[in-house]
Amino acid sequence: MTSPLFAVATDGGLDAFEGLSNNVPVAPFSLNFGTKTYRMNELTREELYRELQTNPVHPTSSQPTPQDWAQAERAASGDGLPVLALTISSGLSGSRNAAEQARALVPELPVTIHDTRTLSAAQAFQVHAAVTAAQRGETLETALDWVRRTHEETELYFTIETLEYLRRGGRIGRVQATLGGLLNLKPVITVDKQAGIYTNVGRARSYRGAIDAVAAQVTSRYGEGTPLRVGLLYGSVREDADALLAALQARHPLVWVGMTGVNPVLNVHTGPRALGVAAAPGRWVWER
Repeated sequence: MTSPLFAVATDGGLDAFEGLSNNVPVAPFSLNFGTKTYRMNELTREELYRELQTNPVHPTSSQPTPQDWAQAERAASGDGLPVLALTISSGLSGSRNAAEQARALVPELPVTIHDTRTLSAAQAFQVHAAVTAAQRGETLETALDWVRRTHEETELYFTIETLEYLRRGGRIGRVQATLGGLLNLKPVITVDKQAGIYTNVGRARSYRGAIDAVAAQVTSRYGEGTPLRVGLLYGSVREDADALLAALQARHPLVWVGMTGVNPVLNVHTGPRALGVAAAPGRWVWER
């Protein structure tokens, strides 16, 4: 096996997939219910849903601390390898700033920080690209090229049952501006590739209609019949992802499919019932 020239770390914006090289050290986010704080790996999704239903205090999330980032980078580096740190979009979180501050805590490690300008399943695709490069003995420069190309061709779309959680978390921005006061509509949301913030690209009057609208966005972006890789995400209802998968299979050959639950920190901002997909065309960039 080729010895890696660098290591990879990321943060809690990641929704990891078993079928991807996503097993890297993570700088975790935290969830705060008033004075009670959980690290994101201390609360299961089911426990979160119970808290959301029974706790009168709406939770907030906290970005990783510089110490969290330093710990993840040391864990990744092992015997002193340079580290590529992939962060959730700086338009959605201050995690990148924390990673920058962590440099002072690990002066012995060369750390390259890359803003994915996305999150969740799309962040998982970029982590997979970086780790694959490392496993193949490629240079850090090659890894960054693969990560950037993966970002350019990958879209993340999701829908939610209610805008209330985005509103409470202060992340509704362009989505609210687009939908106006029609809060009963189900939005289809993406992440702007340049700004790295949420923006609305569609709407539906029912949740089932929103699932179909997500599938339609994917087909509109890539063209019907285009082979795709898809990473599906679900909140409290696993069957939503099955419905989206069936809609995509009716329009596209799928060359890779993964499915995972939205992590508790991200689920705080979407609300329990959420559905999403990261999609990209054809094979991985290094397989072409």
